Amino acid sequence: MNWIHWALASAFFAGLTVVLVKAGVEGVNSHVATALRTSVVLVFTWAIALSVAPREAFSDITRRNSGFLIISGVATGLSWICYFRALQLGEASRVAPLDKLSVVFAIVFAAWFLGEKISILQWVGASLIVAGALLLAYKPPLQ
Repeated sequence: MNWIHWALASAFFAGLTVVLVKAGVEGVNSHVATALRTSVVLVFTWAIALSVAPREAFSDITRRNSGFLIISGVATGLSWICYFRALQLGEASRVAPLDKLSVVFAIVFAAWFLGEKISILQWVGASLIVAGALLLAYKPPLQ
């Protein structure tokens, strides 16, 4: 599988997650729900890493790698806390499109932090994502 297949699989599972989380947070504290889900992710990913990754892969991690991965973990945790709360309060079909504005933030951060060159077509695409997310999340006033 190439990166496109992995990215589409990620999108599929992320879409499935929206519906499962929405069903799972009903009547439950969103922070407790986030903690439970995160615990499952923790066990699941360590089981995969320990069974698939070669032993030397663990010694390849540098302080720099660790620092960025730890900060990334904090950002992920904050994202999930906000996401679970948003799903608890709003409709999944409206929360998910706004959450996917993360694509636009990723493009901006990639240009700024990683120095990636973003083409005009990518900026147009990002603008369309913003427009689409806003259209999908918009709920017109009752007539």
